Amino acid sequence: MAHIIDGKSISAQLRQSVTEQVAVLRSQHEITPGLAVVLVGENPASQVYVKNKIIQTANAGMNSYCHRLSAEVSEEELLNLVEHLNADPSVNGILVQLPLPDQIDSDKVISMIDPNKDVDGFHVMNAGRLTVGLDGLVPCTPVGCIILLKSYLNDLTGCNAVIVGRSNIVGKPLAALLLREHCTVTIAHSRTRNLAQVCRQADILIAAVGRPEMVKGDWVKPGSTVIDVGINRIEGDGGKTRLVGDVDYQEASEVAGAITPVPGGVGPMTIACLLQNTLRAACLQNGIQVPHV
Repeated sequence: MAHIIDGKSISAQLRQSVTEQVAVLRSQHEITPGLAVVLVGENPASQVYVKNKIIQTANAGMNSYCHRLSAEVSEEELLNLVEHLNADPSVNGILVQLPLPDQIDSDKVISMIDPNKDVDGFHVMNAGRLTVGLDGLVPCTPVGCIILLKSYLNDLTGCNAVIVGRSNIVGKPLAALLLREHCTVTIAHSRTRNLAQVCRQADILIAAVGRPEMVKGDWVKPGSTVIDVGINRIEGDGGKTRLVGDVDYQEASEVAGAITPVPGGVGPMTIACLLQNTLRAACLQNGIQVPHV
């Protein structure tokens, strides 16, 4: 059976490190990082995510500001709120929870966020900086994946990495981060020919497609490291629902050398890396050297 990469434990260590650095920032510089989260509408999953983000932000000693808007809010109103948060010096990080209602252009909202406060790392300026190898704020889930990989493999140099999924949120930024780690990177997707065969070549296989248990055990190279980014709710026994990833965990865990579970793998890392980004943003905005956490 594969070694289980414990995202709960690793994220707890990262949150503790961030909490300690926040305390130093407050005592030495009288600065308390502030994160503003904007939630539009009543999406149940988004509400859970936002609640967890607010709790973890406060637990890390940061200021948390939550702005809840109705699903009928106009694009102009939302853009005005973002502009207000950009100008507020007590707010170091801005996160607009996605997805947004149909009447709002998500790209327009993201582009309005000050890149220095873009703790999601979605702004085109931050995406560009990542692509060309400059420092910037990087999307949280890909950073979490790299931390999990290095917790097990330590050095990723020379690994053949296959990412299944090409989103701007996970697939593309993760490819750039893996290149930084000197991996050979393939981005596969729904139109990739012989997808299973491509996956079987991977020393590192990352699934981020949002399709329940799509990656089967015979897609996995024996001894490889599997990172499952997917979080899908499906019907279980007795009419109850359960969470599964994009990887068939039972099959893959019998072949892989190491694997992340769902839940308890990548998910907890995303919020921990959000806290890390907020700390980084506060330091950068105040001309303070960013601590290593």
